[in-house]
Amino acid sequence: MLKGMGVTMALPLLEAMKPLSSFGAAAATAKSEAPKRLAVLFFPNGTHEHKWTPEGEGADFKLSPILEPLAEHKKDLLVFTNLWNQATNTGDGHYVKDAAFLTGTTITKTTGADVRSNGVSMDQLIAQKVGNLTPLPSLELGIETPRTGVDTNVGYTQLYGAHISWSSPVTPVAKEINPRLAFDRLFRSKAGGSANPQRDRSVLDLVMDDAKRLRGKVGHDDQRKLDEYFESVRAIERRIEFDAKRRAKEYADLGILTKEVDALDQRIVKYQKDPNQFGIDRTERVRLMLDLMVLAFWSDSTRVSTFMFGNSVSTLNFSFLPGVKESHHEASHHNNEAHKLEQYQAITTWFSTQYAYMLSRMKSIKEGNGNLLDNSMVLFGSGFRDGNAHNPHNLPLVLAGKAGGTLSTGRHLTYSKDTQLCNLYLGMIRRMGVQAERFGDSTGELAKLVV
Repeated sequence: MLKGMGVTMALPLLEAMKPLSSFGAAAATAKSEAPKRLAVLFFPNGTHEHKWTPEGEGADFKLSPILEPLAEHKKDLLVFTNLWNQATNTGDGHYVKDAAFLTGTTITKTTGADVRSNGVSMDQLIAQKVGNLTPLPSLELGIETPRTGVDTNVGYTQLYGAHISWSSPVTPVAKEINPRLAFDRLFRSKAGGSANPQRDRSVLDLVMDDAKRLRGKVGHDDQRKLDEYFESVRAIERRIEFDAKRRAKEYADLGILTKEVDALDQRIVKYQKDPNQFGIDRTERVRLMLDLMVLAFWSDSTRVSTFMFGNSVSTLNFSFLPGVKESHHEASHHNNEAHKLEQYQAITTWFSTQYAYMLSRMKSIKEGNGNLLDNSMVLFGSGFRDGNAHNPHNLPLVLAGKAGGTLSTGRHLTYSKDTQLCNLYLGMIRRMGVQAERFGDSTGELAKLVV
C-alpha cells in the first residue's frame, strides 16, 4: 500500500514482493501466484434469442451476430447453451428472474415489507470467504438509480429489480452508480462529504512521496509496472473529472437539481429524474465503471465485483444507437415485430461491445506469465432468455478468462436441456478458493469446464 493524506492506494503484484531466500522457496511459489478474480456483468431484459446462440459446438464454433464484438476474445470465452435457473421458473415478469440471478433461489413475493431473496448470492458467498484478503470484500457498480414503489403489473416491489448481490437472504447489497464515489471508495480513506481541499487533489499526488521512495527501491521491471499502473489511475481520474464537470453543467443548465452540482466535492448527487434521458454519454459512463472494476482487480483492492447495465424492467433510452427508437424494455417486448427485434438486437450487441472493451483492458495488463484476464472469471449474462416470454430456460451466458488455468476456454458448450445454472456457479465458487459442497439447486460441478 502507498499512503498519503487521507489516502491509501493498493499496488499491483511486483517482483520485489516475492520472497528471495532459499528457505522461503515454497512460500515464494505460493505468494507469487496471482490471485483469482470474479466479475459479473448483468444486462436486463434478456436478448434476441435467435441472434445469440453461436453456430457449431466445442472449439469449432462461429460467434453469433450479438456476440460478434467478442471476436478478438474468442479463445478466451466459454459460451453456454441450455443452462437454466430452475428456482426462477415461477412468478410473473422480471423480478423473480433478475433478483435471483446469482442466488439460485425463489424470491419472496412482496410489495416491500419483507424483501427476501431466500439465499446468499454466489458473489457474496465468495466475498465472505476471501474478502478479508483485500481492502474491499467486494465492489458493486451500476449506472441506473434504484427504483422504489410497487410494480402493480406483477405485485412485486421494484427494489428487487435494482440488486443481483445479496449478502444474506434479507440483505441486498447496494450498488454505486456514481463513478466519483466508486473511485473514492477504492482509494480515499477519508472521502467525507464536508468541503476538503484535499479531495480535489489527485490520489497520485497525495501518495507521490511514498511512490517515489518505493520506485527507488525496486528493479527496472517493477518500475515499468508502477509507471503503467500510475498512468492508468491518472487517466481514470481525468475522465471522471471531465464526466463530473460535464454532468454538473448539464444539471445546472437544465435545472434538474435545486443547486449546482459539483461531483468532485459533493458526496451525494440526488437525482430528481433519470439523467440518462438528458443526453449523457452512456458508453463513457459504463466504461468508466468497467475501468474502475479492472483497476480494483489490478490493485487487488477487491477480487469480487458485479456490474448492472440496468435495473430489471429497465426503460433506459438507447436512441444514441443507430436505428433505435424504443426504450430497452419496450424493445424486449417485441411480439416478433421486425423493427422491434432489430432494436432489441442492437441494444444487446452494445452490451457485448462493452463486455469486449473490459476484456481488452484486462488482457492489456500483464501479470505473471499471462495477463489479468487469464487469472479471472468474467461472467456476462441475463436473468432470462427472451424478453417477450420472460423465459428462464437456456439463459444467455458467456464466461471469459481462464481462472488461473483452471478453465479450458475457446469453446461453445451445449448441455442437455435444463441443466442447472447453479452447477456452473458451484464450479466458479470452487475456483475462487471456496470449499463448497453445493450451491442453490446444484447437483455437482458443471461438466466440460476443463478438457
